[in-house]
Amino acid sequence: MKAINILIVIFLTATLISCGSSTNDKKSDFSLQTNAPGNGISLHKDLNLSVNNSKNIKIDSVVYFINDIQISENTNLSQQKLGKQNIKAMIYTAGEIQTINSPLLILNDASPKVYTFELLNTFPHDITSYTQGLEFHNDTIYESTGQYEESKLRKIDYKTGAILQNIKLADEYFGEGLTVLNDKLYQLTWQKGTGFVYNVNTLEKISSFKYNNSKEGWGICNDGHVLYKSDGTEKIWILDPETLEEKSYIQVYTNKGKIGRVNELEWIDGKIYANIYQKDGVAIINPKNGAVEGVIDFTPLKKKVTQHQGLDVLNGMAFNPTTKTLFVTGKRWDKLFEVTVKPKK
Repeated sequence: MKAINILIVIFLTATLISCGSSTNDKKSDFSLQTNAPGNGISLHKDLNLSVNNSKNIKIDSVVYFINDIQISENTNLSQQKLGKQNIKAMIYTAGEIQTINSPLLILNDASPKVYTFELLNTFPHDITSYTQGLEFHNDTIYESTGQYEESKLRKIDYKTGAILQNIKLADEYFGEGLTVLNDKLYQLTWQKGTGFVYNVNTLEKISSFKYNNSKEGWGICNDGHVLYKSDGTEKIWILDPETLEEKSYIQVYTNKGKIGRVNELEWIDGKIYANIYQKDGVAIINPKNGAVEGVIDFTPLKKKVTQHQGLDVLNGMAFNPTTKTLFVTGKRWDKLFEVTVKPKK
């Protein structure tokens, strides 16, 4: 157990976030009481709520909410999302309604499992590519690269490293993650608040879209129905596939705290695999609640590539649905690795 905890700290640097004591609207005659110590409570626990009525005002009824969804005064948290949430109590007294709010932090109830990998194959990769995103489609890899004035969208023969098609982005854009859904390729850019949509077969640009809530674009994946987008924080946004609006989000948390700098995303067997920027680990995330259920130690891979001055961090994952294997590379790495993930002994 000690070794597992050390690995998680090294790879993901989870930071425990405490919301402090309950805060309430100053004008209220009431305060909200919970059984969450320091406002932190684990998933699957029962949350018990009550109102402190120090002035003994006659209360007709109280209605409780988590993020504006009504709950009972005794609620099991199994179906809740992790991270920072808001509890609200609407207190009905004679002739008026008083509303009080309190922060709540929901953590996962189990430590992430630790995984390693088995190396199956090594393929050539363009050493100049500042890799931001990878995606398999029809046994071909699509790659998005970054850096201003050199960002590209590429179609690649992964077995030879040959570049089959190359689209250069305008100089003001810094390319980020990409994903393919319904024959459309979606590519993010970093700080311009803009993403692009292409025909996946021709790489002809169809349209662009704006980020309506998040400030930046980092990684993107899809489950076959909706898009999931990271913005460099602990949040993963869920996008409407038609309007591309960011409708809601999950927050990536362990049993200890949040995981920030969530970067490149890949959807694999019902889970989101997320590269954590500047770390050699990948988090396996439950897309329903944001829980980190596992971490993969990819530390040995960087030592297998050519060491040079421009060498940068692990970044870029693509799951091949035909072989059921994962392909991993990094920024300015000259190799692309095919691996299978397995539990760490």
